Amino acid sequence: MGSAELMLFAGLILAGAAVYLFVSSLLAGKPGATQLSWASGTEPIKSKNGVINLCRPLVHQFTLQHAAKIKSEKYRKKIRHLIKTGGLGSELNEDEFIGLQLFLGVAFPIFLAIMNFSLDLGFPPLLVIGLGCFGFLMPEMHCKGTKKSRELSVRADLPFFIDLLALSVEAGLDFFGAIQKIVDKVATNDSVLSEEFKTVLKDIKIGSSKAEALKEMGARLDMQEITSFVAILIDAEASGASISQVLKDQSVQMRLERFMRAEKAGARASQLILLPLMLFILPAVFIMVFGPVAISMMGVK
Repeated sequence: MGSAELMLFAGLILAGAAVYLFVSSLLAGKPGATQLSWASGTEPIKSKNGVINLCRPLVHQFTLQHAAKIKSEKYRKKIRHLIKTGGLGSELNEDEFIGLQLFLGVAFPIFLAIMNFSLDLGFPPLLVIGLGCFGFLMPEMHCKGTKKSRELSVRADLPFFIDLLALSVEAGLDFFGAIQKIVDKVATNDSVLSEEFKTVLKDIKIGSSKAEALKEMGARLDMQEITSFVAILIDAEASGASISQVLKDQSVQMRLERFMRAEKAGARASQLILLPLMLFILPAVFIMVFGPVAISMMGVK
């Protein structure tokens, strides 16, 4: 790529940025009021994904009204599940999620087609179509990636939280009083489990039953460990069993499961390392060992 093509490419990027900033300034303050109806009555918070923040003004203006026309309950139920399990309920709602899919599914191939035409890059049409599919699936991939990171955080914190709950209950607090005590002590916002317990306490304060609040937490996290933990707590409270003993048993079980996952990960790592070992390390060893011998044999007349 020559200097002229680089200048053309930079000019196109700057022109696109200028158009985006101009359109964003014109469309600021015009969100779709009906499509952006949130439970708290406020607009969504800033997303951690830069692409979502970049595209949001254009999505609100151009694709949000079209997203509202998609009435498939099965599809919307899937999107609600992705948003809930990804912990993105305060960042996105289902209409904005669909609007992002529509916008990115169209914007990505248009951008690539313009670059292909302007710079004569020679990209095949299938690549343009594939990029459109990638853009359409990007919000879903964002939700699934966030869900995976949340699961890792919860699995790391759960045994520690259960130990603290058991100690607090043995000290005389009831279970939800122990949750409140621990949540007050945990000042960091990086703990997913702490935020979920805060949500449980908030749900109880606004009128939900304890069982419903715990079940809703299990639905948001969508993890086998949390689902079994919630079910055991609800059964223990209903049957009058000792909560502290249940929590101790759960802590032992969680640590055992974490140890087993670590063993499986170690075994998987030893299998995965075989490929680079066979492709890179062993050939280098063979060259070092047999190379001088081969050279000396070839030099013999």
